[in-house]
Amino acid sequence: MVMQMTKMSIDRRVARTRDTLHQTLMSLILKQGYEAITIRDICDTANVGRSTFYAHYTSKDDLMRSGIENLRSVLVDRQRAAQANPGDIRHRSLGFSLTLFEHARDHIDLHRGLVGGGTVALGIIRQILADLVRGELAATVDKKSEGATPREFVVQYIVGAYMAVLTWWLDRGAKPPPTEVDAMFRRLATDGILAHLAEGDRS
Repeated sequence: MVMQMTKMSIDRRVARTRDTLHQTLMSLILKQGYEAITIRDICDTANVGRSTFYAHYTSKDDLMRSGIENLRSVLVDRQRAAQANPGDIRHRSLGFSLTLFEHARDHIDLHRGLVGGGTVALGIIRQILADLVRGELAATVDKKSEGATPREFVVQYIVGAYMAVLTWWLDRGAKPPPTEVDAMFRRLATDGILAHLAEGDRS
C-alpha cells in the first residue's frame, strides 16, 4: 500500500513537471517564437534544473512533440467518429478539419507562432495531418487501379492545401468562422481530389 501511494505521488510529480514544461514552452513561443527558445530559457522560466528537464525530454523538439500529441489524440478521435457516420464521402471525409480550425481559433496566437515560425512544430502538425489523410484514404479506397492518382501524391496535396488555408486564415484573424472555412475547404477537397481518387480506383 505504501509503495502504491509512493508510486502515485511520483507519477503526480512527473505529470506536474511535464505540464509545467509544456506550459512554459507555449508561453515562450508566444513571447519570442519557437526558433529563438533555448533549453536554458525553458528551465529558467519553469524554475527547474537542466537535469530535471533532461530526465523527461531529450530536447525542446522532443518537448514540442510531446505537447502536440494531445492534439493528435483529439484529431484522431474526431476522424474516427466522422468515418463511423453513415452517408457518402462528402459528409464523412476529413473529419479532423473543423476540430483543428476550432482549436486554431481558440489558440490563435499559439498557432500563429507554430505555423509561422516553428519549423519543427510545423513539421509535426503536417505529419499528423498526413497520417490522418493517409489513414482515411486507406479506409475509403479499397484498391489502386492503373492510371489512378498515386495515393501519397493526394495525401501531400491535401495536407499542403490545408496548411496553406490555415496560415491564410490565421493571418486574417481567423475569419470567416471555423464552420465556414471548414465547409469551403472540405467541399473543394472532397468534390475534387478525394472524389477523383475514389472514381479512379473504382474504374
